[in-house]
Amino acid sequence: MKFRLICGLFLALFLCSSGNLYSQNQTNSSVEIKKLIAKKREFNAEYGYGFRIQIFYGSETKARSLRNKFRLSFPNVPTNLKYEQPYWKVQVGDYKTRLEADKALLKFSEKFASLIIIPLGK
Repeated sequence: MKFRLICGLFLALFLCSSGNLYSQNQTNSSVEIKKLIAKKREFNAEYGYGFRIQIFYGSETKARSLRNKFRLSFPNVPTNLKYEQPYWKVQVGDYKTRLEADKALLKFSEKFASLIIIPLGK
């Protein structure tokens, strides 16, 4: 008797819960969500997103020298040489998340000192 009761309850519970599984297949694509996505894209276009690692900040000759040294050590990492009066900056990498930039910083710190992570944007 107890066995039948337990089996009956288990079967009823199983049938009730299986109806809830199908409700998760639907997505809500409401107007508010579309507005938020558009707002996020507008923000990213204006301010940028991601991170770079700055390996030098100073004179032009030393910046170019350090950039070439970095390119020899890490040929697959993109490098950027920027001039913001009166200093030159050498920034490397294009990372989407801070975690990726931190991992790269650890790798680069073996050969270069005074590295800092720079968020991209205005």
